[in-house]
Amino acid sequence: MAHKPTDEEAFGVAVPGRTSIPSGDNSVWADVSPLLHGACQDLQEGELIHGDNFNLFAAMSALEIMDPKMDSGIVCRYYSLEEAIENGAAPVPVSVDKTTDIRCIIDIMDHLLACEATWHKGHSLAQTVYSCLYLLQPDRTSSHALLHSYCRVTRATCKAVLSVVSDARTHEEEDLFTMAYGLPLSVDGDEKCLSMLNAVEETISRQLRACKSSSKRRVLEAIEPLQSDPDQEGYCKALLCRLRFRKHLYHLLMSIRRPQGRGLELARKHIASCISEFDCILKSSEFLRASAQGMCEQNIEDTTASGCQAIGFDASLNCRSSAPTPPRSIKILSWKKAVQYFVKLLQDLDIICAYSLDPSLEAALNFVIKFQKSQPDLVARSHLQLLLVQDGKLYGRIPMFALITRAAGLPEVTKDHDIQKNEFMVQLEQLVMNLLKILCTNVAWQRRKLGKMLQDWRVIHVQLELAFKKEFGEASKPSYDELCFKIFQQILMWVEEQTYWIAHRFLILGFELELYSVHDYCMVYWYIYTVLIKLAEKTHLRIVMNTGTAKKKGKKKKDSFKDAGRDYQMPGAVLFLQSQIYLAEGLCMMFSALKNEHVIAAPQSPFNTEHEIFIQQFELLRKACLPDNISYRSFKESTMHANFSNLVMCDYFKEAQKIAKDAKSCFANDPDKMSELRRVEQVAEHNSVALNLICRIGAIDRSLKVSFEFSHHPVFATAIVKRS
Repeated sequence: MAHKPTDEEAFGVAVPGRTSIPSGDNSVWADVSPLLHGACQDLQEGELIHGDNFNLFAAMSALEIMDPKMDSGIVCRYYSLEEAIENGAAPVPVSVDKTTDIRCIIDIMDHLLACEATWHKGHSLAQTVYSCLYLLQPDRTSSHALLHSYCRVTRATCKAVLSVVSDARTHEEEDLFTMAYGLPLSVDGDEKCLSMLNAVEETISRQLRACKSSSKRRVLEAIEPLQSDPDQEGYCKALLCRLRFRKHLYHLLMSIRRPQGRGLELARKHIASCISEFDCILKSSEFLRASAQGMCEQNIEDTTASGCQAIGFDASLNCRSSAPTPPRSIKILSWKKAVQYFVKLLQDLDIICAYSLDPSLEAALNFVIKFQKSQPDLVARSHLQLLLVQDGKLYGRIPMFALITRAAGLPEVTKDHDIQKNEFMVQLEQLVMNLLKILCTNVAWQRRKLGKMLQDWRVIHVQLELAFKKEFGEASKPSYDELCFKIFQQILMWVEEQTYWIAHRFLILGFELELYSVHDYCMVYWYIYTVLIKLAEKTHLRIVMNTGTAKKKGKKKKDSFKDAGRDYQMPGAVLFLQSQIYLAEGLCMMFSALKNEHVIAAPQSPFNTEHEIFIQQFELLRKACLPDNISYRSFKESTMHANFSNLVMCDYFKEAQKIAKDAKSCFANDPDKMSELRRVEQVAEHNSVALNLICRIGAIDRSLKVSFEFSHHPVFATAIVKRS
């Protein structure tokens, strides 16, 4: 049988303390190092040795020898936990010298924090937190109260985080985050981790007080010193702030999970305590680094405050059991980046806990979107989702049907109407819950899932409409229920409005994900314009119907909601959308004119025509027929005649600026809307100036170059005009 060498054998790497594999009855092992060495000399980069039956699937499954990302046989220091312990990789205590022992324990705490932050970022639990050998055999640390209590609370914290992310089902990275691989995540006694931690904290607090006492000798006779040098109180302080941070973090995770948001106020107190302890942790780093100078092996990755290499960690020990695929190459975050991550996590959780739990669906949706702008990580987003949707209710308090009726502008009495038992109403409630959950996912998942759920919203609208016609087709029949009629009617309008809101969200997320090239902007802004027109119509219809000022429903032109109300004052929500409508239309026409006047050259792609790009970008919208009768042909007909002279006559940007200014009076108490209107004004003003400049000198000066940036608004581009 041919010899299958290990990587270190194949390349002549000596491994101390390891014996060769003995030959069996049916196998004889031979050294193939010369063969591999010769192959390496002849192979060029990108080439590989393969047999006749080697196919594409095999190529995708192949391992590249010595590549840490691909080679599951990568050299390991130890091949089992028992071997590592026998070789003294995780001693208990770490040192017989108390000062050295405490210094090493602090390094272990810091490296664990860095591993935990790396895990939160989406890496495998087995190769991050559980690279700590002390966590793998919980009973070994029982004789060391400090280390044992810290390991217990760390395991309990990881279990709580894992539970949150698993329940929310918002995890990414191929679900690696939630895989425990049989690791000792739940150990008997860990539920009492806080009592042990409190006892250890009290002991260290007494030792710190003893260090500070003026009569040290008398006090220290009764209290065993923490370190061999009782004058070094810096170690006591460094330990205490780390223990207290762990304690408050665990309390925070328990409080924020209490049902119906009952623990949010308490959670905020623990968040404040965590941040306060982090300040102390950062202050302790200067003392630890100075004390460890020249006393320990330097940490290349700098994953501890002291700069020393932490004892008791081996990232390669679990790599074979961590996944059915080759282990990943993981770079543990530095200690400073880990601290920054946890501070950001605490700030995000504080924003969630500070939310007033507004019973309005619109308020909840706006809060999630605003929260996502701060780019929260997985753990914070999972907590937000579990707060929003509990037991099929908003915050575990408000039934979804009551939420929908309130959003549709129906009176409070309708929330208990029997119509909620209708099959399609139940499906609508599920769609609302799914929408809230989807908005809590990362941006890429969010856009993809929103695009797919658009068809579900269109289908439920059609089903509700058919049920409505079936129930009330004959309005004069005796069984006619006026309240039921009104509920159906207004929920139908709201569903259609919400569908266009989702479509708009789907389109603008493409900018955040950088899915559009500059040559796509024309069609994208055109599509945003058409969706906003429909959204404004539906919003206006719902508002006037709710306020009882609706007029007879007559046929209206597509652009009717672009006209600032002449007959009466337009609602603020409609004015807000109108300013964006004019801005989107202005940008669409500007890009069209630049392309038609050959200021911007059309892309010459051998792969995709403009028609194909249109279909690819808006396939999910077109499948849901949003809006109806939209096609590439209608886009071309709208933009093919655009030129600079037309744009000057119809200055969309000035109109957008004017409406945004008028709309401000409606949102004096809404800082988010005011901020958005100011951004719209800025983009409109800059683009109006740029357009006038292009129209005046663009035709006579072909050296004029027009580019676009998003310095004033994340969605609406600002034109920059320069001479080349």
